[in-house]
Amino acid sequence: MTLGMNTARIGIAGAGVLGRLLAWQLSHAGHRVEVFDPASGPEARRDGLGPAGFTAAGMLSPLAELDAAGPEVATLGLRSVPLWADIAQRLAALDGQGDAGRYFRQHGSLMLAHGPDLGAAQRVLSRLSTAPAGMVAPKRLTRPALAELEPALLPGLHAWYLDGEAQVMPQAVLPALCAFARDVQWHWGRTVQSTAPGCITLDDGAVAGFDLVFDVRGLGARPEPGAALRGVRGEVIWLHAPGVSLTRPLRLLHARHRVYIVPRPDDHIVIGASEIESEDRSPVSLRSAVELMAAAHSVLPALAEARIVHMETNLRPALPDNAPKLAVEPGRVWLNGLFRHGWLLAPALIEQAMRQVLASTST
Repeated sequence: MTLGMNTARIGIAGAGVLGRLLAWQLSHAGHRVEVFDPASGPEARRDGLGPAGFTAAGMLSPLAELDAAGPEVATLGLRSVPLWADIAQRLAALDGQGDAGRYFRQHGSLMLAHGPDLGAAQRVLSRLSTAPAGMVAPKRLTRPALAELEPALLPGLHAWYLDGEAQVMPQAVLPALCAFARDVQWHWGRTVQSTAPGCITLDDGAVAGFDLVFDVRGLGARPEPGAALRGVRGEVIWLHAPGVSLTRPLRLLHARHRVYIVPRPDDHIVIGASEIESEDRSPVSLRSAVELMAAAHSVLPALAEARIVHMETNLRPALPDNAPKLAVEPGRVWLNGLFRHGWLLAPALIEQAMRQVLASTST
């Protein structure tokens, strides 16, 4: 990856998924990179104030996202899956363990529905039929086929298999992108007030100059004119479930809820709600917790003896149309509004941004 120059000074405002991935990629491309973020450090937080990427299941489901997104999201997501696979391989080579499965897994995903919810499921499947060319349609599974794929699931569920879908492991990937970036200057505890072509202004009035600035602050960019961002609440519950076998992410199709159930290493399972239109950062409510866990238990009965590890909430940055916005001008790239698709879209959007930057510097 080049910027049309040998070595550029790059300033990045924001150290979420986009900021960390940019820093890692650009530093390994030989550029001098500095990152500014108000967080106290790169570690995960559970108070809803750190990067929203930590409070996410990391599902890479380009086809399934057509339930509530346009074909451009599916197309970008389809491109991101092999990009994440490559990133995981590179991180595994850098960490000395060589296990890319710590960062990325690709076993497809399942959409599930109870009998009474079959009508809601059919409406979702109808929307998925608009998938762009190159995407494999959901495959209806027989009951024996479902039992073979995921033996722990409740018998009798309606199920569809989405081949090629995958997941990343946020708790492993986000720290690794920081740890294995090359000579990046991480300015933790520094809040960016604004960005402009070639400069980043901090909240204490200090101004840092760069050849190119990436503004990927998420909701931190909201005070700036034209940034019509809103926060969309996401909630997740972590369970420790030894002995509960689950290989791939599940989506439960329901008339009222979007619920996902995702396996994680060390016998953990994450359940959550994809989106709640609220900017409330308070802890998970009793109602939400009961509904999410009841939904998960309804398809995975063995979760009855799982232990609740913790619950957390966070806000995802969204624009009015729920679509991401990429704006490239000389000296600055503004990328925001990834909504609930941060992990799904990040590498493909960065690739798109770099193509535009390269085109602008070569003319």
